[in-house]
Amino acid sequence: MSESNQLGKFTFVLHSHLPYVLSHGNWPHGMIWLSEAAAETYIPLWRAFSKLQAEGREIGATIGFSPVLAEQLSDPVFVDEFEKYLVQKKDAAWLDKETFAKEGREHLASLAEFWHDWYDGVQQDFQKTLNRDIIGAFRKLQDEGAIEIITCGATHGYLPLLGTEEAVSAQIELAVKAYEKHFHRKPRGIWLPECAYRPGYHWVSPVDPEDEGLDRKGIEYYLQKNGIRFFIVDSHLLEGGKAMGTYLARFEGLKQLWDQSQKTVKERETDVNESNEPYRVYWVDGTVGDGDPVGVLSRDPKTSLQVWSGEYGYPGDGNYLDFHKKHFPGGHKYWRVTRATAGLGEKEEYYIENIESRVQENADHFVGLLHEVLSGAHTELKDRLVVSPFDTELFGHWWFEGPRWIEKVLRQVDENPDIQPMQGGDMIESTDAAPVVALPEGSWGEGGFHYVWLNDKTKWTWPLIHECEKQMTQKARKHANATGEIKEALQQLGRELLLLESSDWQFLISTISAADYAELRLNVHYNDFQFVRKYLKLLADGIQPEAEDRERYEAICKRDTLFADLDPALWA
Repeated sequence: MSESNQLGKFTFVLHSHLPYVLSHGNWPHGMIWLSEAAAETYIPLWRAFSKLQAEGREIGATIGFSPVLAEQLSDPVFVDEFEKYLVQKKDAAWLDKETFAKEGREHLASLAEFWHDWYDGVQQDFQKTLNRDIIGAFRKLQDEGAIEIITCGATHGYLPLLGTEEAVSAQIELAVKAYEKHFHRKPRGIWLPECAYRPGYHWVSPVDPEDEGLDRKGIEYYLQKNGIRFFIVDSHLLEGGKAMGTYLARFEGLKQLWDQSQKTVKERETDVNESNEPYRVYWVDGTVGDGDPVGVLSRDPKTSLQVWSGEYGYPGDGNYLDFHKKHFPGGHKYWRVTRATAGLGEKEEYYIENIESRVQENADHFVGLLHEVLSGAHTELKDRLVVSPFDTELFGHWWFEGPRWIEKVLRQVDENPDIQPMQGGDMIESTDAAPVVALPEGSWGEGGFHYVWLNDKTKWTWPLIHECEKQMTQKARKHANATGEIKEALQQLGRELLLLESSDWQFLISTISAADYAELRLNVHYNDFQFVRKYLKLLADGIQPEAEDRERYEAICKRDTLFADLDPALWA
């Protein structure tokens, strides 16, 4: 079938991100997160893409790496720790095999041997094929045209709730600079942290009753300024922010922000049968007519739900490896999901031989669903498209069989004459004309707005962040021409602010998954920011810091080393 007669285009958009955990604990929270994701997700996905590329397939996948994640995966501290982790996992599997064999549990013993060989394969790939450089391996795939890599906010700061324009600008401008460092080109696209967007309007702080507010630019302004061509939104934002649920009523600050933003959202007519469907490109109002417009790709709810749904999503298949039940001390998994309602004590043993047919059936179903969705999109659309965005770590870490499923889906899409695989940036570049949309404020989080990041459990965090953001701008302007120790201290001040701004801390507090760790990290970076600020003042005033203060300052600099060439002028 010719391209003009195809039903439409398709891309996976995978968002890879973990907060900065180097030198901030190991287990159960900290470096272990990074090692698990590298072994279970990033390297298996690289394998899948590389295999498809070797077959001569058109992959059309779009994957993002947050700058803070790229910095960590490229850090020698991670490389050393990851190699130790892989050895530990192999040793633990071998010990499990011996234990199970002595107990007469032959099937579990064979699974233990499988895990030993599996981690050995990861180790061989990491050391020999990837040359211990995960980011470099993905960069090579992009350089050869196999995939597209997009960026994200520098440390995944929740942009709509950051307190100053300088803070928003720094997160995006630094994201582009870090991308150029790691991928040797400029990014075409960005995954806004938590898919969170804010239009321009007179913004008043939802956590400071005395704030008089300021006129703020929409996020798209900073994207256009930095040459970014597109970002991803949840479909409810495209439809007008309808997925609000009951959360506005549960926290007054949310309602305040919603009321503010709604005063500025302009209604526009669209040529899609009076509804904004997610099956095409849109230009964002505010970027049209001033340089290249910024485009929006929208999450398709049907295909996304088929993977995300806890009720009927593919990862819930009873044959797949269960994420939650682990065998200690090694932490390997030997049980299957069994059924959605099964408790840990009811989990049955995992059988590898049952997996291939299930993965194939799920891939067949997904491609069939793609065909159905594209067929149901308005026929008058010239460029129908389906975008299915997910957190990358879902595939492999949470859903062990996920990378294999992605490989099968992409192979089938390449073979399907009705569907054209296409990277996100190419979808934008190939669009001659598109409707202009005025997006409301919101995110892809629970309730569609900011509830996960701004609620009664997390509201205490924002005054701390806003205080430091204002202080950073003051210092950056005051010491704009600084050199030597003063500039280095100003750079470290910026690093502590960036780490403080990470949206992960509020997310972990709200979901109670690692609340203590997140609260600790927030307080550590706030206190260290204030310490470095005072240390900077001593240097600027020509006062030699006490030995104890210098020792603490040097420990902070040694611990938080991301963005080595950080430019303090980002905040000035």
